[in-house]
Amino acid sequence: MDIDLREIQFLRAANSPGDWVPDIGSEIAFAGRSNVGKSSAINAITNRKGMARTSKTPGRTQQIVFFELSPTHRLVDLPGYGFAKVPKAVKHHWTRTVEHYLSERESLKGLILLMDVRRPLTELDQQMLYWSNQCAMPVHILLTKSDKLSKSQAGSSLIKVQRSVEWMEGASVQLFSTLKKHGVDTAQNRVRRWLSGR
Repeated sequence: MDIDLREIQFLRAANSPGDWVPDIGSEIAFAGRSNVGKSSAINAITNRKGMARTSKTPGRTQQIVFFELSPTHRLVDLPGYGFAKVPKAVKHHWTRTVEHYLSERESLKGLILLMDVRRPLTELDQQMLYWSNQCAMPVHILLTKSDKLSKSQAGSSLIKVQRSVEWMEGASVQLFSTLKKHGVDTAQNRVRRWLSGR
């Protein structure tokens, strides 16, 4: 089955597990720091400008947002992490909600983890990798904003991250730029394969 990512439609924004959509079918989640370009990456991968809302204020979206591709296929935008201008209670809620989602969501087939190519592998990035490994969850890392570095600098960052995740089974890494559309095809193929169970 060839999944048309352009068929994406907003489904639901949820504050708590009780508001999540039914845990059936297959879904891929996107996670990353609140200023890493997560919404822009979702828009680029689905070729639907403006579907996932972008904001100049990091940490604006504190809900888990579900998007539907078909009745049995979804993309999920997890709330960005690393935001500074939110109360501790909000950060604690984020931690509990995301950890619960990663560990309990049976329809989740893989995690797209976005890191800024200039500042990868932050403490919270490492925490996401740890959680994913604990749940035996495949992870594909997008090193975003690769257009901000020279080709050699971006290549060095790629090698650094690849070496850092060698211990994880099912982890892969690529360079990505929404501005230059670099790596979009590779990311699209990864999402389609996971959703199709390949």
